[in-house]
Amino acid sequence: SINELNNLSSTQLYALIVVVTCLIATILLGSGDQQQPLEMAVRPAAPPVEVPTKPAKALNDNTSLPEPRWYIFRMINYAMLVAFVASVGDFCWNYAAYALDSAVLLRFLLGWSLCLIYFFGFFGVSFVHDVVPPEEHTSVAAAAPENILTKDISARSHKVVDAPCPKDVPVCSDPSSFVASPKKAPLPSNLKELDDAQVAKLVLSGQMKDHELEKRLDCHRAVDVRRLVVQEKLKNVGRDPHSLDDLPCQPSLDYSRVHGANCEIVVGYVPLPVGMVGPLRVNDMSVYVPMATTEGCLVASANRGCKAISVTGAHAMVIKDGITRAPCVRMPSAMDAARLRLWCDEPTNFAKLKAAFESTTSFGKLKSCSPTVAGRNVYIRLVCFSGDAMGMNMVSKGSLAVIELLRAEFHELKLIALSGNMCTDKKAAATNWLEGRGKSVVTECIVPKEVVHKTLKTTVKAICETNMNKNLIGSAMAGALGGFNAHAANMVTAVFLATGQDPAQNVESSNCITLLEETDGGDLHISCTMPSLEVGTVGGGTTLPAQAACLKAMGCQGGDRENPGANAQRLAMITAAAVMAGELSLIAALAANTLVQAHMTHNRKK
Repeated sequence: SINELNNLSSTQLYALIVVVTCLIATILLGSGDQQQPLEMAVRPAAPPVEVPTKPAKALNDNTSLPEPRWYIFRMINYAMLVAFVASVGDFCWNYAAYALDSAVLLRFLLGWSLCLIYFFGFFGVSFVHDVVPPEEHTSVAAAAPENILTKDISARSHKVVDAPCPKDVPVCSDPSSFVASPKKAPLPSNLKELDDAQVAKLVLSGQMKDHELEKRLDCHRAVDVRRLVVQEKLKNVGRDPHSLDDLPCQPSLDYSRVHGANCEIVVGYVPLPVGMVGPLRVNDMSVYVPMATTEGCLVASANRGCKAISVTGAHAMVIKDGITRAPCVRMPSAMDAARLRLWCDEPTNFAKLKAAFESTTSFGKLKSCSPTVAGRNVYIRLVCFSGDAMGMNMVSKGSLAVIELLRAEFHELKLIALSGNMCTDKKAAATNWLEGRGKSVVTECIVPKEVVHKTLKTTVKAICETNMNKNLIGSAMAGALGGFNAHAANMVTAVFLATGQDPAQNVESSNCITLLEETDGGDLHISCTMPSLEVGTVGGGTTLPAQAACLKAMGCQGGDRENPGANAQRLAMITAAAVMAGELSLIAALAANTLVQAHMTHNRKK
């Protein structure tokens, strides 16, 4: 009763009111559907599985439902706020009289407690309406359902088109992916009873996301369904939909293809999961990029970068093409070594070296010879165009022919090592960073500021500042050699493993400088320069069926007979563009400080 409450001290009474207030506020905040106001505002309409028989107009009838009268909530908020402030002012003005009357004091405290409960529970209702723009209230519901619902995916035209980036592709460092998606129309209750083609149709129509397949089906069947989805996507970008037929999804390997070519003392093989990134638009062509990796979140993150880049498209160009080998020879004296150097510099003598080198190969062309003297030692760095092959065997065989010719000119010349480490192969070296090795590639893209905000969840200024302080200043302070990037090696290695490249050449192939700057119009300009990307589309691991299948899916399998070297250069440009996509996504995640949260969410086995 009131009399019993009057017996309590002021401190006890206030403590009691605070506790009761917190309990009531907790009950109110924890009950009911907290998302109801937002759902009423957005009210998305996910497309059903079957083609509806109703007119298209009926599909959008739900967008005409009356919305809550938000102005009423706003008026109540204002009234409660004014009442609260007025009561506090009245109490302060007449404090001397009110403080001595416990009944009046109790009424004030109860009134203020009710106001606080209201503020905790309801003050944000009109704020929800304010932060959701009016044009977004029905944007999802009005998103042209007939484009998806009235088309039979299995009956698509074979016309070559550029597939747009999925709007809801799962991304690794997108904070919105940590929040539950808006409610969609329920999937068929007999989902597991549908055949693979029917489930693939659900994914292609957007009814179900491809990363949900393992959860809703099982891990093995998810791969089969996803291959059907990828086949359709490859067909949409003009690729053979059966390109991945030789990419195994069941434990199998033809060991006869390995013997004498790829590995010795074989006891088995290690399966690596292969993810498809894309579509990535490079030089006005759309391509899907296979990436073999065990690092969770890498493919999803690169996919987000592809989505941002493909809005305007990337451009890439090979500015230098030549694999190198640098034999180490020793002369009787340093003066003899100097004379050897001067002899090689003569154009007529280089022509002799070129003829000797090219006598050993059909495609190889000796482009330059650069001797370096160190006392009695001479390191003869030979640069060879190797067509569509990566070219290490080609340049090594040609180098032996060059040494034999030099021995005929300098009888006391002694070959110390066919590779004198000035090539430089599979080691970090300034000569590769400055002079290049393999394919020297530069790629760039303009990313609109709206895409930076909506897709990358950051700002142009923030992402540029992060790149400057991390990739440029941070790498310089660390004494980095060719490592002025965020994680170029991640994409390079993943593509190398999927396409049969030499994974150890990741060392020099990952040399990359990533530059970001704001354009005059406020958009983001990003570029990646990679001076020593060593790739090939013939020979080595590219002959294995699975790796050849991945190259085929990218449109650069084997050698180009009409234009030797074109396929390898295409692979280099696609790889560089994939690196740029990965760089863009990771730097954005760092700028938004969502990297750890993304990995905890997407890269942890449940």
